[in-house]
Amino acid sequence: MYHKFYKVIAVISCVFLLHGCGTYFNQPITIENARIGEDTEVTKTLRDFPPPVEPVVVGVYKFRDQTGQYKPTENGSTFSTAVTQGATTILIKALEDSKWFVPIERENLSNLLNERNIIRSTRKEYRKTKNTNEPQLPPLLYAGIILEGGIVSYDSNIITGGLGARYFGVGASTQYRQDRITIYLRAVSTSSGKILKTVYVSKTILSQALDANFFRYIKFKRLLEAETGFTKNEPAQMAVSEAIEKAVESLIVEGIEDKLWAAKAEPEVVNTLIETYKAEKHEAQNTALYDRYFKERRTKISAFLKGGTALVSGDYNNPELTYSAKIGARWYFNPYLNVNGSINKFELTNQNAFSKGFNAFDLNTELSLLPFDRLSPFLFGGVGIVNDDDFDTTLFKFQYGGGVEYLISDKIGISVGATHNLVLSDELDGVVQGKRDDQYFNFSFGLNWYFGKPAKASKKSRLQKQEQNIELRELRKRNRKIRKEGIIREDKNE
Repeated sequence: MYHKFYKVIAVISCVFLLHGCGTYFNQPITIENARIGEDTEVTKTLRDFPPPVEPVVVGVYKFRDQTGQYKPTENGSTFSTAVTQGATTILIKALEDSKWFVPIERENLSNLLNERNIIRSTRKEYRKTKNTNEPQLPPLLYAGIILEGGIVSYDSNIITGGLGARYFGVGASTQYRQDRITIYLRAVSTSSGKILKTVYVSKTILSQALDANFFRYIKFKRLLEAETGFTKNEPAQMAVSEAIEKAVESLIVEGIEDKLWAAKAEPEVVNTLIETYKAEKHEAQNTALYDRYFKERRTKISAFLKGGTALVSGDYNNPELTYSAKIGARWYFNPYLNVNGSINKFELTNQNAFSKGFNAFDLNTELSLLPFDRLSPFLFGGVGIVNDDDFDTTLFKFQYGGGVEYLISDKIGISVGATHNLVLSDELDGVVQGKRDDQYFNFSFGLNWYFGKPAKASKKSRLQKQEQNIELRELRKRNRKIRKEGIIREDKNE
């Protein structure tokens, strides 16, 4: 028996380790050569943007760490900063990758001016001896837009947790921690000082640790001990780079939408780019802090089918688990509250004493605790009737229970739940004995099908959705108009 248990623990440990097998089986054992820096997920998006009609000359004086936070440790903090101090350089690289901006040197402008003065003085001394006329230094580029902002927040340990198990000296565990970095980027007009656009981006930083160990006395004076595992930390510099590149992407698209600059592409391409960004922005605005996306998911009408077990709690001893099947439908008043009815076929059995089939009809009011999430606990309660297969006896009852539902798609969900049925009679098992009425339990696994449109949260949310649809329709009309005008111009030019 113990050998079988060890095998189970070994399998669980392997599952933990295989979750990060890419890290585990690529451990650094040799000195690595320098290589070109990695790209983030957003770098390719920036490079694939349609080109601008004319690149914008921008100046970046300081895009710095405004948090003033030092790197946390177990014993407090160190004098090392929590985030990189080279955010200005990262921003300039992102501007270059996008091909939409021409960044000019402003971070170390004094060095540039000193070097130009050295060139002028050297040329002046050279002219005295050689009597030659050399061209003057070309003027410096000036920026039409200044980019300001910085890293405004670094939050440590916004989520921490773990999981582990140990038995007879064999165990495995995992731990994780999540930090969060936030940046703001704004574009300022140098001619008027007006802030043209401000964007806000956040990025989480994940740290994980997995380990498995074995500690066991095999025989007298023979101890076997083994341990393995790894830790994986997402680089803070990569997180800062991705956040800054995402901010540049947002700045470009919102600038196109507000007519601050234009893309050298077909109207259909520009329209698709803007609509895709607006859909992403709408999703981000409806996503809470811990990646909880608030979306109206469950439709007004749904049907469900459940199967499971039933367990009687009556006047006989030794109850046994038997089958239970249920079919029904729900109608949602709003995402939180629904009323549902169901027909249930089940059997109740006590060993060698009682066994009988029953039918029940339930009418419940159900409350979804997290209706805008895919995974939502629920509670319910209501009234019902129960009778045997011969329909000789009809008994009234109350029931209550709860469970958890997970939406595997927009139309299909799976659920597990339990129901406690309180029969208002002591005649369910055919024996009237004691002061307590008969009871029974249902434990079920179910499939839910959703039909139609999602149930709306409130009148305010409906109005917001209507306004968004109106804006999208107007945007499509403008794009069609621009497209037609472009075709007419081309025909005239021909």
